[in-house]
Amino acid sequence: MNFSILPGLVLPLLGTTLGAALVFFLKGTLNELHQRCFLAMSAGVMAAASVWSLLDPAIDMSLSMGRLAFAPAFAGFWAGVLFLYVLDSIVPHLHRQSSVPEGLPGKLKRNTMLMIAVTLHNLPEGMAVGVVYAGLGSGAGISEFGALSLALGIAFQNFPEGAVVSLPMAAEGASRPRAFFCGFLSGAVEPCGMLATILLASYLTPVMPYLLSFAAGAMFYVIIEELMPEVSRGEHTNLTTLVFCGGFSLMMALDAALG
Repeated sequence: MNFSILPGLVLPLLGTTLGAALVFFLKGTLNELHQRCFLAMSAGVMAAASVWSLLDPAIDMSLSMGRLAFAPAFAGFWAGVLFLYVLDSIVPHLHRQSSVPEGLPGKLKRNTMLMIAVTLHNLPEGMAVGVVYAGLGSGAGISEFGALSLALGIAFQNFPEGAVVSLPMAAEGASRPRAFFCGFLSGAVEPCGMLATILLASYLTPVMPYLLSFAAGAMFYVIIEELMPEVSRGEHTNLTTLVFCGGFSLMMALDAALG
């Protein structure tokens, strides 16, 4: 096993696990404004990671194409967007502030569909970390510190996501261990997605720009379709806007300092 990928496997899942563990220390759930601020921070981190850790290296790898250097990143980005669009249209799930399920009709419980929604959210993050670690040494201009900065950024924004799954489940009557396990499980897709992406990318080095931008497109879909509607809902949107910018600048600083 290549031990250089361990931070990418461990850190994002650790963030989700610690967030889910809040169920053992807090009664009830986070208030609405705090939840929206956490989601705004997540959106900012994901947006910055998509640009500097994924799209920028993808374009740099294609500079030999001259004026068409943007083409692989453009194509991969839209492939990622459409991939998440199809998943979003097929898989039954429920967003946190909605009473109307999305995807194909099913008979799943509300908490199960909420957990599936977070799992769908986490899938492109695992893919993003996986493709960046797969890009080490492939000529993509990605360093181990750059890959570590992405893993740290994803771990930071996974913390509130674990809490958003586990705390409402406990508040609605689920046992605390069960609520914690469901929060943990929602983040387990990330290391699975990372490993699958690394195995795939190791055989597809020539298309690394497409893979990097694919992950960016999938993450942007999640930001715009799921996170931003919740972040901008209700009052105090000026505060959540500042928090989004804080998350964006945090990831930008991590990428610059460690990349």
